[in-house]
Amino acid sequence: MLLFLSVPQPRQPGARTRAGAARVARWRRLRLQQLRRLRGLLRGLRGRPGAGSRRRVRMALCGQAAGAASLPSELIVHIFSFLPAPDRLRASASCSHWRECLFYPALWPQLRICLRVSPAEQPRLEFLMRKCGWFVRELRVEFAAENYLSGCGPGDGGGADTGTGGEEVEALQLSARWLEVLRTYLELVLCVLVSIRNNRNLQKFSLFGDISILQQQGSLSNTYLSKVDPDGKKIKQIQQLFEEILSNSRQMKWLSCGFMLEIVTPTSLSSLSNAVANTMEHLSLLDNNIPGNSTLITAVELERFVNLHSLALDFCDFTAEMARVLTDSNHVPLQRLSLLVHNVSVMHKSLDNMPNDEHWKALSRKSTSLRVYIMAFDIKSEDMLKILKPSIPLERIHFDSYITCVSGAIVDLISRQYDKFLTHFILMNDVIDTSGFPDLSDNRNEDPLVLLAWRCTKLSLLAIHGYTVWAHNLIAIARLRGSDLKVLEVTEESIDFDQGELADQDVDPVHNLIEQVSLGLGQPWHAVMDIESLSVFTEPNRHFYREMQSFSEDI
Repeated sequence: MLLFLSVPQPRQPGARTRAGAARVARWRRLRLQQLRRLRGLLRGLRGRPGAGSRRRVRMALCGQAAGAASLPSELIVHIFSFLPAPDRLRASASCSHWRECLFYPALWPQLRICLRVSPAEQPRLEFLMRKCGWFVRELRVEFAAENYLSGCGPGDGGGADTGTGGEEVEALQLSARWLEVLRTYLELVLCVLVSIRNNRNLQKFSLFGDISILQQQGSLSNTYLSKVDPDGKKIKQIQQLFEEILSNSRQMKWLSCGFMLEIVTPTSLSSLSNAVANTMEHLSLLDNNIPGNSTLITAVELERFVNLHSLALDFCDFTAEMARVLTDSNHVPLQRLSLLVHNVSVMHKSLDNMPNDEHWKALSRKSTSLRVYIMAFDIKSEDMLKILKPSIPLERIHFDSYITCVSGAIVDLISRQYDKFLTHFILMNDVIDTSGFPDLSDNRNEDPLVLLAWRCTKLSLLAIHGYTVWAHNLIAIARLRGSDLKVLEVTEESIDFDQGELADQDVDPVHNLIEQVSLGLGQPWHAVMDIESLSVFTEPNRHFYREMQSFSEDI
């Protein structure tokens, strides 16, 4: 048996050096060619006179056609990285090569989408999610339905018949429109979830879906949801996809879901692995449609989230046991806490398990930088007195009322208890009859709003609608806070004048008010003329959700 061995020949001295030098020279030639192409392109863009022939000669390298299309993909992507998203889209329309470079993963680490719940949005959403869903690292999607109630007026029911027959026609029109809204909503949600189900690089995931219209009988969306999906297949598919996304995630740091119908269930968070739960920094679960005493997260589940810096929950779900868990030594100090107090939750859940003042003191000792943001929807004064514990480090509070008005005693309590922390105060009363706004200063020596401005020295935002604000009190607020009050938004219909101011023929009370408030604030000021232009008044859910996001990020 013969065995042949291949003996390597010894390399001649200097061969490795010569080969390396050849590769370096070849690389330099390629880079020089790219630089010549780019130089020719830039000269062409500048349009130098007489440079056309030289530009064509210099860019005609290796037999390729001259122009922007000849640039390498890496260079086009690098140029795109300096452009905002709208300019990228316009630039990509120049040629097919640039269009292929538009959806390079490095260009779209963040994707923020705001959608109307309309069938026209579905093709665009499908295209965008098909291109970016598999690699995007931060995804924020907001769904919002137009107010379809406004499209159905009494006149739609016919001419003389404005009674029961007209109401029935109006109800049928509303039913057909809202069924279409919910059907489209489910399709859009499925489109988003399907496109990111295998994205293991997703770090921030935020969903918001304010498509509910409240009626006396309850949420209109819940009423029609069973008609759109009678067997519950789509709802179950959505819930399974959401849990699949959580189970597949490996780098999730931020999970936020607000007012989304039938997506998060009490068992959804169990899909997260312990490794991901231990590194989660923000968790937001806001949903007032959970029936009965069900909660989206329990104290036992919260023990896994040891690295939380910010948390947003329904107030009735934030129990004394949760406060105890957050004060444990194995948890990092909580920096931001956002709580939604909704009358629907208060009606179905008890306030007996909420944290007492000692729990809030322990939380504040654990984290001296803890700040709290509270949003209250139609909460009675007696319930607010139970909720507002003295030791809450309350920085922001937003009252939004449709039926129950905030009393002057509550405003006075807030100004006394939270004078060291309070920076944002929003007071809204969405009443239909604008002739009878409640007056917080009735039977009081001092107006509670003026006392709020006097005591809360850090107050930087004050927004009021649906409550009587006297002109002289508004001037006093502006003078007390001065330029530190960055935002003062008061609707025109909320401002009232004393009879003495109206009787003075020499002074225009409206002009005098604008002038005095502007002088007090140190900047031009006007009352809010168009309430529809401010989301804090027209879309309180969306405003709270966006403010909660920025509040949680501002650590």
